[in-house]
Amino acid sequence: MSHRQIMEALSGLLLGLFVAILSSTIVSNALPRILADIGGGQSAYTWVVTASLLAVTATTPIWGKLSDLFSKKLLIQLALVIYVAGSVVAGFSTSPGMLIGCRLIQGVGAGGLSALTQVIMAAMISPRERGRYSGYLGATFAVATVGGPLVGGVIVDSALGWRWCFYVGVPFAVIALIVLQKTLHLPVVKRKVTIDWAGAFFITAAVSLLMIWVSLAGQNYPWMSWQTYVMVPAALLLGAVFVYVESRAAQPIVPLRLFRNKTITLTSLASLFVGVAMFAGTVFLSQYFQLARGRTPTMSGIMTIPLIGGLFIASTVTGQVITRTGRWKAFLVSGGLLLTAGSATLGLIRYDTPYWQVAVYMALLGLGVGMMMQNLVLAVQNQVSVADLGAASSLVTFFRSLGGAVGVTALGAVLGNRVTHFVTDGLSALGVQGGGAGGGIPDVATLKQPVRGVVESAYGHGIGDVFLYAAPFALLAFVLVVFVKEVALKTRSGLEGAAGRD
Repeated sequence: MSHRQIMEALSGLLLGLFVAILSSTIVSNALPRILADIGGGQSAYTWVVTASLLAVTATTPIWGKLSDLFSKKLLIQLALVIYVAGSVVAGFSTSPGMLIGCRLIQGVGAGGLSALTQVIMAAMISPRERGRYSGYLGATFAVATVGGPLVGGVIVDSALGWRWCFYVGVPFAVIALIVLQKTLHLPVVKRKVTIDWAGAFFITAAVSLLMIWVSLAGQNYPWMSWQTYVMVPAALLLGAVFVYVESRAAQPIVPLRLFRNKTITLTSLASLFVGVAMFAGTVFLSQYFQLARGRTPTMSGIMTIPLIGGLFIASTVTGQVITRTGRWKAFLVSGGLLLTAGSATLGLIRYDTPYWQVAVYMALLGLGVGMMMQNLVLAVQNQVSVADLGAASSLVTFFRSLGGAVGVTALGAVLGNRVTHFVTDGLSALGVQGGGAGGGIPDVATLKQPVRGVVESAYGHGIGDVFLYAAPFALLAFVLVVFVKEVALKTRSGLEGAAGRD
């Protein structure tokens, strides 16, 4: 494919990826208003966020394996249709249960878009050339992840109303569908198709149960409770059954033989820990600017621009350099260092930390994510045959999503506990007894001084502590990539390899 053909097809892929990521972040600032309108409490708040993450995490490896068996073009179009259907119905939600169900459907479609974008890029572009195009993907990820809460806040505050948080992505998805139909032309490898339904069931069940436990522990029941003693062993048992099923399946969802490759094992684990640090930044920084510094949703989005800028610059520049030199490990190692530094320094922030310091810390985090996110996928894709391209690519995405989903939920519980502790201590110092933070998220603008100062200080300190908890995971990712062996990038694309097998 020529550069022009690749860019035409890539425009459709990036539009699809944009709406997939946007759907998971756009509701964060809008949820209080949404749930007040349809009658939901704190439990519903958790489930609306978790449902989409759960569906994306559980279905990513399934989409990846299906791409090794069926037409990649047909699958990504199917994922777009599923996403559009879930979004349209979500906009008509009249109850929390209906909204949670629609978020699950959205998550299934978004999981397909996230996994298949990586797979199709690998089919079109050789590893050596892929770096120059990965920057576009990283930029799309950055804008959708950090811009989602900003867009959601603006929509809710406008005359459109919260339902347009779900409708806004639909036109982009339809345009992506049309563009892909006209520009994406990949050969379909003819082979015997066997779908591993048992593997699909057990991996979905294991991940779902783990996510349900993490999302509810610390809120609906203590971390050390009978629910934990039942759900965690059950999730581990389902995981063990999945491994056994995969070892005997003719066409496994996750080919276990891939883990014999040291690079795939190390990069998969590194992606798990990168996910924790990466999603912590994108989720909790929005809360920091609104709850600790009293900014509006729109202004909080603007203040996270250093994070977007760091990610955009790192993705674009490293992609170009890798294409020219063929060397990629130095960027993985440097990214691990920057990710650790960004997480650790953000652990020092408080409600009154000068903004320029916070901006520098965010830029470090963005640079680290930008250097690691796409290059971890690149390292894996460079190691596998055409037949395993989809499964291997989605494996890295799966572990990153799993780390992000579990990490954000667990760190959110930590934040709630820390804020309650700091608010209680702060109010006690003012002579107010029994005034801990309630179960909801406060509207800081309506609070009077000195109570407002106590709440802002509590959130500033609490969110700083969250990043301190995330920093060791970033350090583990750095240690893992140090041991990854650099292999020269291939000069043939997956498309060329597939064409030779037709």
